[in-house]
Amino acid sequence: MRRLGTAAAVIVLAGAGLASTAGVATAATGPAGKARPAAACSTVWGSADKSATDPGGKPLKNIKTSQSACYDRMVFDVSGATGKFGYHVGYVDAFHQDGSGDRIQVNGGAILQVYVSAPSYDPATGKPSYAGKAGKALPGVNIAGYKTFKDTKFGASFEGQTQVALGVRAKLPFRVIQSGHELIVDVAHTW
Repeated sequence: MRRLGTAAAVIVLAGAGLASTAGVATAATGPAGKARPAAACSTVWGSADKSATDPGGKPLKNIKTSQSACYDRMVFDVSGATGKFGYHVGYVDAFHQDGSGDRIQVNGGAILQVYVSAPSYDPATGKPSYAGKAGKALPGVNIAGYKTFKDTKFGASFEGQTQVALGVRAKLPFRVIQSGHELIVDVAHTW
């Protein structure tokens, strides 16, 4: 009889342990059928200048933007580039056109200046490959409703590189990624 009582106690305790483990599992994953909240966005990128000195040469073809849950993105398309190409990205107090030095007004709480080692013209023919105009918004780029991007301006294409300004909400962390023929600049929504 004693053994039967001991066995019953063990079964009851084991069942209680499984029930409490199931409660912990539910707390970690949320109720069945409910998605867990997205992981917090990383902001470890920093806001210091970022650059690469690889030579360029192929012309810039397009600039486009997109949004994600954690950042706004600008992509420079240098179709035809087969290797790395140079860039310099950093915050500036004022945006001055390369070559002339003329100041170009950029809206937002901070200005991120982007140089890409790719001219906006074909070096062999001199014909424009990207239709940017000095001091004007980037053609075909609509940032209405973006959380971080507030303005875009074309600076110049001078001595084999293209200069662009990105007006952002504040001096936020950013990263620069080169993927194939694209240079990607992501600016975080928060610090």
